[in-house]
Parts: sequence; C-alpha cells; structure tokens
Amino acid sequence: MTSAQDESRHIGLTVSDPERLCPVAKALASPIRARMIALLGARAMNVGELAEALAIPVSTAALNVRQLEEAGLIASEIQPGIRGAMKLCVRRIDSVSVYLIPETGGSDGALTLRLPIGSYSEARGIEPECGIVSEHAWIGESNTPRTFYHPDRFGAQMLWFHAGELEYRFSLGEVDPAQVKWLEFSMEISSNAPLYRDSWRSDIFLAVNGRDLGTWVSPGDYGGRRGRFNPSWWSDTSSQFGLLKTWRIDETGCTLDEEAFSGVTLSELALTQGDYLSLCIGVRPKAEHVGGLNLFGEKFGDYAQGIVMRAGYDTSR
Repeated sequence: MTSAQDESRHIGLTVSDPERLCPVAKALASPIRARMIALLGARAMNVGELAEALAIPVSTAALNVRQLEEAGLIASEIQPGIRGAMKLCVRRIDSVSVYLIPETGGSDGALTLRLPIGSYSEARGIEPECGIVSEHAWIGESNTPRTFYHPDRFGAQMLWFHAGELEYRFSLGEVDPAQVKWLEFSMEISSNAPLYRDSWRSDIFLAVNGRDLGTWVSPGDYGGRRGRFNPSWWSDTSSQFGLLKTWRIDETGCTLDEEAFSGVTLSELALTQGDYLSLCIGVRPKAEHVGGLNLFGEKFGDYAQGIVMRAGYDTSR
C-alpha cells in the first residue's frame, strides 16, 4: 500500500489546468531553483546553507526559496538559530508529471466550478469532535454539531468532524447534463485525530447524486510542520495539512488520482434528472475505520483551493 508520505510527494499536472501548472513550471524554469531542489533531496537546509552551497547572496537564495514555496515544491518553517531565527527548508515533492494532451477526452469544452468548503447545503449526522475555523478565528462553538449551520460557516477555511456527512450542490450552468462526458472532484482532505496522528485511518466516502463512488481509506491526519497557508494563530499541535485527492468519473468507471477506484460510471449518476449535481463527503458511524475527516480551504493546509468540480462536455450534441 502506498504510504501517506508517498501519496503527497507527487504532483500530476495538465495543460487543462494552467492555474496549477504554470506556478510549478515557472518555479522549475531556473537552474538555481533546480539545484536547490536537488540539494534539499539529501537533507533539510536553511537559506544561508543554500546560499553558501550555490555561491549566491542570501537575499537571492531567499527570493528563490519563496518561489519554490509558492509553487508547493518545498516547505519551510522558522526555527531559532545561533544568530537569531532561520528558515529551514525541506523538499515536499519528489516527482512531477505533466500531461500535455488536454483532459477533455474528445470533448469540446471543460467547465471548472469552485465551492468554498463552508458552502455545503446540508450537514447530516455530524458527531464530535467537530469544529469550523475561518482564516482569522473559530466559528461558533467547538464540538457542537449545530455550529455547522452557523451563518459565518461560508467563511470556513478548515472544518472537521468524527462522523457524518456534508452535501455540496453544483449547477452545471448552461451546460446540458446530457453533454457531460466526465466529471472530476478534487479537495484537500485527511483523517481527523486527537491533535494529529500521521497514522490514523479513516474510511471517507464520496457519493454523487446519491450514488456511492466508493470509500477511500485516508492514511492519517498530518502535522509535524505547519501547512503552507495556515494562519499564524493556528496551533502547531493541531492538524496542519491534508492530501490533495482527485476523483474522476467517466463511462469506463471511477478513478482516484488516476488509479482505478470503483466501477461506477457516469451514466449511473443520472445527471439529467435534477436541477443540480449533489456531492456528499463523509464518514459513516459504522465504518470499519471511523477516523473522522478534515477539509481544508484556500487559506489552510498546503493547497489553495476548496472543493473543485470539473466537467468535460461535448458541444457537438
């Protein structure tokens, strides 16, 4: 089985998603930054050490480190040093793949829709421990399920619960559901353990229009370093980041991160029978591993996104 660390150390990119592709491509388009990535493959290094190894000014090293951080290729944290604070850098990614053929699979168009993690329509059976935080503060009361209907929930940047489910509703807008040829859903997600535990399994399910796509066993709830986008007030001893997971459904079945996940096909989702598309995410209270769920928004965790749905469609119909 792939370890949690292995799952989070690869980036799959496509020309169909330039918002993700371009920052990574720009970060790698520099001999200095490429050499930094190589150096950090052996051990963690601070900015001064990188500057010395590359024979460049510290200010130049710091600028290049920032660009690698923004692309998500390295992570860094401030630690006390002999002469004051220093920024210690570690490599986050071991491999990058770029798919140069557009992911429309013969379709003429692709629609991308983004929902903040707090914009769910229903929160069902939420069990503590649970909570919601914005970029700036806690929302409502901790460990109180009714907080999931707090009016400020739309500003959520991280939320968690032990068991239960959230339902998000997407409109396909002007796209005829009969034209849709594939769907993708992506989010940053993990288990939810007391404080955090890198090894903490949780059976997380996804369902679309009431059809269960299957269960992903989340390997853990991750900490030990701060998430890239976590605000400064968030505790170091709490959950810090998740894994970016992508489910894709077409007429051949459902995949998770480009690997076979289930036999559910697009036609089983009955897209033409409703006014919206329903996405449910949760942990069932009688699952084998009831290890909770963390969802991360644009300003928490390692990835600047909430819930993202992409739909490929055929305009010739």
